[in-house]
Amino acid sequence: MTIAAASTSRGDISNAWKEMQKCSMVMLPTNEEAATAHALLLRRIGSAAFYGASSFLITVVNKTVLTTYGFPSYQVLALGQMTATILVLFVAKRIGLLSFPSLERGTFKKIWPLPLIYVGNMVFGLGGTKELSLPMLTVLRRFSILMTMVGELYILGVRPSLAVQLSVYTMIIGAVIAASNDLAFSLEGYILVLLNDVFTATNGVYMKQKLDTAELGKHGLMFYNSLFMVAPGLAIAWMTGDLVVVSQFPLWGDPLFLAQFLSSCFMGFVLTYSIIVCTMYNSALTTTVIGCLKNICITYLGMVIGGDYIFSWVNFVGINVSVTGSLVYTWVTFKRKEKSATVRPTMAV
Repeated sequence: MTIAAASTSRGDISNAWKEMQKCSMVMLPTNEEAATAHALLLRRIGSAAFYGASSFLITVVNKTVLTTYGFPSYQVLALGQMTATILVLFVAKRIGLLSFPSLERGTFKKIWPLPLIYVGNMVFGLGGTKELSLPMLTVLRRFSILMTMVGELYILGVRPSLAVQLSVYTMIIGAVIAASNDLAFSLEGYILVLLNDVFTATNGVYMKQKLDTAELGKHGLMFYNSLFMVAPGLAIAWMTGDLVVVSQFPLWGDPLFLAQFLSSCFMGFVLTYSIIVCTMYNSALTTTVIGCLKNICITYLGMVIGGDYIFSWVNFVGINVSVTGSLVYTWVTFKRKEKSATVRPTMAV
């Protein structure tokens, strides 16, 4: 072999080795990529846990205000929650803790129909909480998951996997079994909760769509949803006579009631924020199911200490079937997201 040929051969080998190194470098995850994937997974889990805890606490507080203390108007309580959201976000923006776009002529058009969905979700949810026992409230709330899944398919184009579909159908079957033997039936309560299911599903789907546009941000959506609906809500409460009834409520001088009422108002802000964060880092369907997983705790707590649950085996079995479906869905969802967040392994050379 000549010197030139040997030099050419060594050059080819060197070039080939460099190409192999480039390929390996492309496939190998860096420490920064691994840290980013891990941080994203923690945000997803943390946002889901934050929403679950907030939803649990506000359900207990709302039930105490509306049922234990007998507060006469869930519409006025919803107005209190909207007002607290406006005040907190306005003050936080003024002192520089957060920022969102100022009100413009086109702001309402940007976020519509979220304000209407937002107030419907809040009012009907509080109404259902007032009229039904906690176990039956949670059972009927399961239908919002199926509605969310259908909404994501037709509005966002998201098709769930077979495992997700089977877990959702299991929840619905369990809910139907439990509701078929409801010994404390309330037509008004059923209607309110099913309307709340519709608004919950619609809110989750459209919230994901609006967050993806990133026009106003999560704080802007919270602020303007409340701002645009507090005046119509006040007008409705006045026309229905709720403002007069609430003004005559005898417990305004009770410090314990006032503490619970104010907690309910500000927990409404915390819950709204947690819904937006959970939807942003996960999906609308995940947010809805996390809310129903919270209801597992509420369901069994209501059986023991609520005092208004009437036990029957059919109802109890149906609730447990629905709970099983919720747990399976949560496991399937986070396992899938954990795999998608993991960087691909190094390609063998």
